[in-house]
Amino acid sequence: MSDQPRPRASLRTAVVWEVLKGALDRQVKATGGDSLEVLDTGGGTGNFAVPAARLGHRVTVVDPSPDALFALERRADEAGVADRVRGVQGDILGLFDVVERGTFDAVLCHGVLEYVDEPAEGVRNAVGALRPSGALSLLTAGSGGAVLARALAGHFVEASRALTDPAGRWGDGDPLPRRFTADQLSDLIRGAGLDVASVHGVRVFADLVPGVLVDTEPGAMEALLKLEAAAAELPAFHSIATQLHVLGERRV
Repeated sequence: MSDQPRPRASLRTAVVWEVLKGALDRQVKATGGDSLEVLDTGGGTGNFAVPAARLGHRVTVVDPSPDALFALERRADEAGVADRVRGVQGDILGLFDVVERGTFDAVLCHGVLEYVDEPAEGVRNAVGALRPSGALSLLTAGSGGAVLARALAGHFVEASRALTDPAGRWGDGDPLPRRFTADQLSDLIRGAGLDVASVHGVRVFADLVPGVLVDTEPGAMEALLKLEAAAAELPAFHSIATQLHVLGERRV
């Protein structure tokens, strides 16, 4: 995981980054070039955009927050990749007001569908931005993970509500408008015309393990990273993951 920072925060992104990096490597080979045009919708301050730019790719970040885009610019400059990262204010439902259709080799849509009014339209727009052969990285909150988290916190009524609520919400105070299952995300991918290449559970254990254990126990970070990576690919753990990552590919 050499292109990903290694603090405790990497527990939240390591699995996604490894899948994404592999997809970008395959796209490079498929295009026969040295670098890709990557679109990061809702990319914020560049958690994935900057590492992708470090690999040599050109990344356009579309985000509605001017503050996030300002932080992205500063982060890219500090990383020495300012010439390969471009920030544009906008959102996925108005995506083609700010970027052109069919001009990207890969599109990232991370932490976006939970907030948009029309998730299916958001996925269609993300796919519409791809070139004839391309990849979509889709990351959202998982509904099962919310049920488990509320139950372990002793909020059993909220856990029950999240279990039965169509949007996966645990109550009126829930900060997320919706969550998804792996099947729902796969259906969105297929409905937009892509094949589902892989599904991974993200943060299966990381949000459940007390931070003090990871921070103080020798070797705990590496061991937990390996455990997360091993569990991520197993369908049995998708239903309890905090987040779900689906990779869609367009094959010609």
